[in-house]
Amino acid sequence: MAFPALARDFRWGVATSSYQIEGAVDEDGRGPSIWDTFCRVPGAVVGGENGDVACDHYHRVPEDVDIIAGLGVDTYRFSLAWPRIQPGGRGPANAAGVAFYDRLVDTLLDRGITPWITLYHWDLPQELEDAGGWPARDTAYRFADYAELAHDALGDRVVHWTTLNEPWCSAMLGYENGIHAPGRKDFGAAMHAVHHLLLGHGLAAARIRERHTGPLELGITLNTGHFVPATDSEADREARRIADGLSNRIYLDPLVHGRYPEDVTADLAARGVTMPVQDGDLEIISAPLDILGINYYSSHRSSGTDENGATTGEDGLPVVRSVPYGRPRTAMDWEIVPEGLTDLLTRLHDDYGLPMIITENGAAFDDVAEEDGSVHDADRTAYLVDHIGAVAAAREAGVDMRGYFAWSLFDNFEWAEGYAKRFGIVRVDYDTQRRTVKDSGRWFADSVRLTREAGEGTAG
Repeated sequence: MAFPALARDFRWGVATSSYQIEGAVDEDGRGPSIWDTFCRVPGAVVGGENGDVACDHYHRVPEDVDIIAGLGVDTYRFSLAWPRIQPGGRGPANAAGVAFYDRLVDTLLDRGITPWITLYHWDLPQELEDAGGWPARDTAYRFADYAELAHDALGDRVVHWTTLNEPWCSAMLGYENGIHAPGRKDFGAAMHAVHHLLLGHGLAAARIRERHTGPLELGITLNTGHFVPATDSEADREARRIADGLSNRIYLDPLVHGRYPEDVTADLAARGVTMPVQDGDLEIISAPLDILGINYYSSHRSSGTDENGATTGEDGLPVVRSVPYGRPRTAMDWEIVPEGLTDLLTRLHDDYGLPMIITENGAAFDDVAEEDGSVHDADRTAYLVDHIGAVAAAREAGVDMRGYFAWSLFDNFEWAEGYAKRFGIVRVDYDTQRRTVKDSGRWFADSVRLTREAGEGTAG
């Protein structure tokens, strides 16, 4: 189907990340990352699985780029593996690691596909975690050095750069909840990680802008959440404020307005935490962005009472919990709320005024593969229909939307869920590494083509 609102001046792409697809974790000088370490912790990952092989993309670039080209998209968003380019997180670039991304970028360009690079999608070099990780200020400066190395290698051909993918996940899942690498559980450390991730973004962005010549589109990707109060009660509205503050505004306000929200800093102070801001940090963090990447999967109804009606938990803090909409769910147990994406994009446009692009959107379902590998995933196709439609509705409402990248190109290593959850529009048989475009991938390719043709029909 065509989406007329997205027919002109709009990018279509697919997205992946390095640790989830590359494999080859100990080849050509790559050093260990926090995910290599975390996957070896008993019970950390479903089935004790890891990304050692993943989709073996490291050895299959020509085949994989052929698949991308066959989908008819114009852009491929992928991340660089920091420990492949700079194995210990310090020092010179690893020539063999850089050569892999040279080959990938050149192969994409030869097929008419624009490379869109993410510098950091969670695979911190283990040596930097051993030195303190993101809660340590020095990691932000090491990230800037790495960004400079990556740009020096690829910036002559790559125009589109994203510094960080989902710093909320890096900070909160990695350092507070402990369910992602490196598996620490310290709220204060997580908040320090938030600031140093943002500082690393600002320092890296400055290095890239200093060194880049020609056109440049530079941004950051956030998994901004859409939160609504479960009811109009004061407790639920307060729960929504707290959730929105720690998920959205703690990132967007310093990035765009050069300050942390006063209510959020007050909430943190009540928990004995102060953001480790030094003179000049917020000016570095708030340097102008060319584009804001948005990853969206679901929405949340916030309640300020627990199951027994209490508004304060055993820790003395206000209750903040999500209560269901009562919608169908994906295999990740995430409710499907496409209209929440329209509302989120409209809110971000009104509050922050940045051009935006959907850098991830998609769904895991319990796919059933036929003998020939085909997958008739009507549920995933319906998800894409509704969410691309939600982007089109936002654009029709005046939101500056620049593109949509489906997550994910391939079934892949889904972090703590191992290989059990499949997000791909292309199936991967992990035993044979055979790739098969699912029905959802064929629908996506057809819709991209039809939407472009609709735009050509209205040109002039």
